[in-house]
Amino acid sequence: MTTLADFVKAYDVRGLVPDQLDVHVVHALAAAFAEVIALADEAPGVVIGHDMRPSSSELVDAFAAGVTARGTDVVLIGLASTDELYYASGALGMPGAMFTASHNPARYNGIKFCRSGARPVGQDSGLARIRDLAQQHLDAGVTTFDGVTPGQVSRRDVLADYAAFLRGLVDLGGSRPLRVSVDAGNGMGGLTVPAVLGTDAGLADLPLTIDPMYFELDGTFPNHEANPLDPANLVDLQERVRSHGADIGIAFDGDADRCFVVDEAGDPISPSAITAMIARREVAREVAAGRGAGEVAIVHNAITSAAVPEIIAESGARPVPTRVGHSYVKAVMSEHDAVFGGEHSAHYYFRDFWFADTGMLAAMHVLAALGESDAPLSEVMAPYERYVASGEINSTVADAVAVTERVRHAYARRDDVVLDDLDGMTVTRAEEPMWWFNLRASNTEPLLRLNVEAADTHTMTQVRDDVLMMIRETR
Repeated sequence: MTTLADFVKAYDVRGLVPDQLDVHVVHALAAAFAEVIALADEAPGVVIGHDMRPSSSELVDAFAAGVTARGTDVVLIGLASTDELYYASGALGMPGAMFTASHNPARYNGIKFCRSGARPVGQDSGLARIRDLAQQHLDAGVTTFDGVTPGQVSRRDVLADYAAFLRGLVDLGGSRPLRVSVDAGNGMGGLTVPAVLGTDAGLADLPLTIDPMYFELDGTFPNHEANPLDPANLVDLQERVRSHGADIGIAFDGDADRCFVVDEAGDPISPSAITAMIARREVAREVAAGRGAGEVAIVHNAITSAAVPEIIAESGARPVPTRVGHSYVKAVMSEHDAVFGGEHSAHYYFRDFWFADTGMLAAMHVLAALGESDAPLSEVMAPYERYVASGEINSTVADAVAVTERVRHAYARRDDVVLDDLDGMTVTRAEEPMWWFNLRASNTEPLLRLNVEAADTHTMTQVRDDVLMMIRETR
């Protein structure tokens, strides 16, 4: 018997095909989504997009059948990036479902849900109810609903409109000529980059020379995993930038909702630095439009560099911390009417994009900043890279709560640190040399995730090793 709780996660659905996700499961999830979200919100229909995975088309058909069985219309947009689906949800005023497993290997697929206007659907905002109702449908074998007139299915191509919308948010027409190496990882960036940054959608030519890498849509990922967060998957892009003399390198994950950047030397730019840079640009844009900087809020998660809130505050704006995860970030952004939000994982959110995350728009901001300057990208980004970070370090533990409490006890006795529980446990030492670390349990695996940042390499290494010793001696 299928147990949906095994693969309906805190933010989305993600599982093995067909072991967990098959047409029967997807049909049940679709009917539940229509009832919990579309019918409850009196939406005009549900918009559905999908990535290039071999299983996506069949699962989309099953989902459309499940939605229409509940009497709700469906608009299919076909192959799309996740942020293109968010665009369709916002522009059409419909809840949406995006079939993708992001950067996961080929045997996986999944569904990212949103309400009308790309508003998030997570564990606490409808996903748990969808899971439970779908489980009831599966257990009872329900596939049709008495007295319901089936909805209709239509198709719509929104790629050109999506590209034009993004072009309207960031003007790249005045950029100096740039050579841009782009690694799409055989994912959806191979479709959206030529439309947004090129002329495939019928838009005007930009002063960009795009050097494409792995633009062929292939859900088996023959070249490398479409997960640029793993440094191993950036190696090809780094070599390409160096060998081709590119001004910048950009890598997208499988569904192209995240972007990663390397400079002209092939060195990675941290997502925190990108967050701080875009934050400064967005604050300046708000001020130019007549808004006081003090009225502007920027959201960042608890794992971003300490430089992020510092730079936001230096810009005169208000930094607002939040938990990791798109449903939390979007909700806090909406609450504070924040113009922008960024995460350490390279998710970037924009008020003018329905508070949703879009890797393409973030990439355009970086290109604009570089194109407005005569300096190389390494110099443009240098002011935003202030501290030394460990990167995320995972440790397998039997009892994450007990291990966290052990570490908490060790630091709670010190009078030179502050403990915070916004997301996991963060311990901060503000005195020189500054350092902080965050310890956070995984939602899905027996892992503790450690992030450390400090004023210098020696301090970072010492704090990292001290905390790891406490974590791993209890495994």
